[in-house]
Amino acid sequence: MDRTIKPRALKPLLDKHSVTLLDVRRKTDYDMDQVQIPGAQWRDPDKIADWSKTLNKHSAVVIYCVRGGSVSNATVDQLRQQGIDAAFIEGGIEAWKADGGTTLPN
Repeated sequence: MDRTIKPRALKPLLDKHSVTLLDVRRKTDYDMDQVQIPGAQWRDPDKIADWSKTLNKHSAVVIYCVRGGSVSNATVDQLRQQGIDAAFIEGGIEAWKADGGTTLPN
């Protein structure tokens, strides 16, 4: 998988349940927005050393933060260093929403 994925390209993967989707927004951003992409699980980006051990290394992982910036880049870097096929949504959840992506209350 490439390092980034566009929202439109992610939608079919989510429909097939072929990726693990993780919301890695900082807790304050997560709580303030009050929505997430359906099927996403929130993970604290500051505790990646703890939760990354539970990921299946044979499954692709897509993560997102608010705008696909430093949090997403740092998280993908760390996951890839552990041998996990990880990418992040270009533009984060904001791009997902702008592209008409569905959200649910978190």
